[in-house]
Amino acid sequence: MTADGAHADAPAPGPVLFARYAYPPNALGYCGPADPGALLGAASEGSDLEVLAQLASRFSGAWPYLQLIAGCNGLPDPLDRRVVEAYWLGNGLLDRVPPGALGASLAERFDRRAGRAFASIAEAAVALGGVAHHSFHVFAVYPWLGLLRAGMDGAPLTVLDRCRIRTGTVVAVDGDSVVVRSRPLELVGSRLALGPARAEVVRRSLDGAGFVELLEPGDVVSLHWDWVCERLGPAQRTQLARATARNLDAVNGLEAPGPAVALHAHGG
Repeated sequence: MTADGAHADAPAPGPVLFARYAYPPNALGYCGPADPGALLGAASEGSDLEVLAQLASRFSGAWPYLQLIAGCNGLPDPLDRRVVEAYWLGNGLLDRVPPGALGASLAERFDRRAGRAFASIAEAAVALGGVAHHSFHVFAVYPWLGLLRAGMDGAPLTVLDRCRIRTGTVVAVDGDSVVVRSRPLELVGSRLALGPARAEVVRRSLDGAGFVELLEPGDVVSLHWDWVCERLGPAQRTQLARATARNLDAVNGLEAPGPAVALHAHGG
């Protein structure tokens, strides 16, 4: 047990950690290889790191961020655990990715597909403090914020909320399901904000295959779509909150709606 009462989990290797967060959107068909069952099995067992590394490189949305974070920090492996954690949760590696490098990476990937309008919006979000965290891709690259600001209710806000990495506090565990309390995204005027905590039912496993064992009420976990990905310690929770807040501030500061990048650009 840790000082705050949570179980202390052994750190997962980088490829395993990546797969835990990448599996939920892969299972929904949004990104990555066509066989999510293989990813779930390999991630839950955590033994075949070579297979997991090969699968990770096929996530065309997330992989360039990992390469960027690794390169800017002098790390040769994009699946170094520190790099993977920086992308999904946030850590000090993000502070060593220069805004110019993030802007150039985004322009290289999306200018041809989405045009100069995207580049100007992406550059503005970076200039306003956006960092190379998964939430930047969700808030600033995906089309959903632009659709919300254009007046489309419902689905865009749900996708933004489910696709970002968020925290939840375990209330109850029932087999493969977990009840957690988590703060959802809300649209206040044209700004995204976190609303009051509410209960939701998420998955911790599928037919016994999952990522976190021995969950108990009071544990704080990370969530991606409707899956529990990892049990979080206090430092991880702080880093996730910080990275998410930085990217929320960046997109909330944009005057123009978010860009509409093709949905096949989803990277988890």
